Amino acid sequence: MTEKPKLVLDDPWLEPQQGAIERRMARFASELGAIEGHSRTLAAYANGHKYVGIHFHPLTNEWIVREWAPAAQSVSLIGDFNAWNRDSHPLESLAHGVWQLKLPADALAHGQLVKLHIVGADGSRRDRIPACIRRAVQDPTTHDYCGQIWSPPEPFVWKHTFDPSSIGAPLIYESHVGMAGEEPRVHTYREFADCVLPRVAKAGYNTVQLMAVQEHPYYGSFGYHVSSFFAACSRFGTPEDLKYLIDTAHGLGIAVLLDIVHSHAVKNIAEGLNDFDGSGNQYFHKGERGEHPLWDSKCFDYGRPEVRQFLLSNVRYWLEEFRFDGFRFDGVTSMLYHSRGNKAFGSYDDYFGSDADEDAILYLQLAAKLIQELKPGAIAIAEDMSGMPGLCRPLEDGGIGFTHRLAMGIPDYWIKLLKHSRDEDWNLDELWGVLANRRHGEATIAYAESHDQALVGDKTLAFWLMDQEMYWHMAKPDPHPVIERGIA
Repeated sequence: MTEKPKLVLDDPWLEPQQGAIERRMARFASELGAIEGHSRTLAAYANGHKYVGIHFHPLTNEWIVREWAPAAQSVSLIGDFNAWNRDSHPLESLAHGVWQLKLPADALAHGQLVKLHIVGADGSRRDRIPACIRRAVQDPTTHDYCGQIWSPPEPFVWKHTFDPSSIGAPLIYESHVGMAGEEPRVHTYREFADCVLPRVAKAGYNTVQLMAVQEHPYYGSFGYHVSSFFAACSRFGTPEDLKYLIDTAHGLGIAVLLDIVHSHAVKNIAEGLNDFDGSGNQYFHKGERGEHPLWDSKCFDYGRPEVRQFLLSNVRYWLEEFRFDGFRFDGVTSMLYHSRGNKAFGSYDDYFGSDADEDAILYLQLAAKLIQELKPGAIAIAEDMSGMPGLCRPLEDGGIGFTHRLAMGIPDYWIKLLKHSRDEDWNLDELWGVLANRRHGEATIAYAESHDQALVGDKTLAFWLMDQEMYWHMAKPDPHPVIERGIA
């Protein structure tokens, strides 16, 4: 008799779902075996960003430009290096939908602007930003985005090493770099490093979670409509400035997490991946399944191996190039289900039935495995509102492999208390129940508030506690009971 998965042994109510759990385990093992048979390791497989893109090769003293656009009719490189001539630098079609161009060392230079001109499968002619571009910048006059060759003559010199497992339980300070300063402007990575991080360390936090790092065309999206997945947001500075921020944090004993968005992508064609090769389904599902109606964005096709490799390579890139200590995966609920999680979860059948997106679950399992393979002890937090069993259990137990999940009901409960209950009427039994409501064996991040409460249609807990009195009675010589309660 085959031993039951530990996930089932620990929760006998999952026994009716044992078959589904074992099928997930078997599919993951099969896919991992195929990857290791082809590439030796999962990390080596997650190396697409070093093959595709624009790279200088010192050994051959040449630039190699590659792009995956399987349905495209033609691809050419354009930029200020060739006066944006769409005919002078065509790429050659290789196997597996890859296009390639080789250029001499003096053809391209650090800081030059580039795009690809793609004649799509549908006959469309569009100038596109390369999918794996390392930097994208916006013209302040036309507001048009371009890719930028980023190959500084001197590499960034790291001063600090850091082990994310050294922090123990993460005490997380969530922040948006551009909004982190007092002045009404977009602030920078270096300002955050020099002005904000010392205060974060002094306050006792051991982890910083950065929003809006992946490049996004609409600032008001708070970074959740990503266009260039490998480019650090240029509004806040250069890639080296972001590395300086992370290195400074490590010097203060602070881990840095990237709020990574792999649940969807911006619909924009000019800046993003939408309809990249003119097929309508290169990176995303075709038709309604590729549309997220609530978020007005595109949904990845996790069943396509090239898409999984693209996203896995993205995970590796941020861990290695910038030395992030882990991730908070945004919108995991939307990934886990064909319904995008827009339903009630009344029984275990809802997690393992036909609505479960097994392709997305396989991707998340591979991502969790890759993170620990590349950086043992790294943090991988899942934002899930459904309560998927095993989401944060080890893969060998039958889980999906995240290290932590967010306790998403807690911050909403705090706001409910502050909005609708007097202090003396708080139900402590109910409060204890909300705080203790977590799955057995799954590490949970309990938190007071995040951007979802403070920015998206609500206000901060400080404002719920002190409201307008914050404007008039914060000075020490002017005490006020509302302020005293809020500060306490």
